Amino acid sequence: MSSIFDIIGPVMIGPSSSHTAGAARLGKMARYIFKGEPKKVSLTLFGSFAKTYKGHGTDRALIGGLLGFDAEDERIREAFKEACEAGLKYEFVESPVDGGHPNEVRFDLYGDNRHHMVIVGRSLGGGRIMITSINSLEVEITGDDYTILTFHHDRPGVIAGVTALLGDAAVNISSMRVFRKRKNCDAVMLINTDSPVDEAVISEIQQGKDIESVMYFEPLEKAVNP
Repeated sequence: MSSIFDIIGPVMIGPSSSHTAGAARLGKMARYIFKGEPKKVSLTLFGSFAKTYKGHGTDRALIGGLLGFDAEDERIREAFKEACEAGLKYEFVESPVDGGHPNEVRFDLYGDNRHHMVIVGRSLGGGRIMITSINSLEVEITGDDYTILTFHHDRPGVIAGVTALLGDAAVNISSMRVFRKRKNCDAVMLINTDSPVDEAVISEIQQGKDIESVMYFEPLEKAVNP
């Protein structure tokens, strides 16, 4: 059964949920994943985004999201001014290449201490989004769930170790996927859970053998000043 949200989408600033509400959520999710204040960002737009981003307000929505604004925040209308005041430098690149989806954007984010991340995401309509790549590793993050993301070496026992820690903490896994470039190489494990995960558990996961780094996200709407 469809909900009223599925039918009309969220409250938004602008003419299209894909081009404004989805764009704002993409920007906010990219900021959340970046884990810090971006100082500079290059936004490469693909497909419909590249063709209509100025007229549909996609550019303002993306920048507003990167500043931490929600899709319904009136400040999105003045996002460029807000970015200038916040010291965020930005540029838009219109790509002629087919990104694989009509509403796709690549964020090249730069922060302090040479912190750099490349995040790719798509606006799926009705305000729904999906992050599909972080630093060239395939992922599927919607911003709707409690999510653990591990970057690790593809070795036996890594997955079992992480799931055992969650089981011991009485955290139920709702879904899990593993992505890897090739056997015995870099891999990403994406785990969605039914409830929040304590910081101490995330720290234990981080200390696991063959774990390089761990990211943890609460649902985007629950995130405070991501």
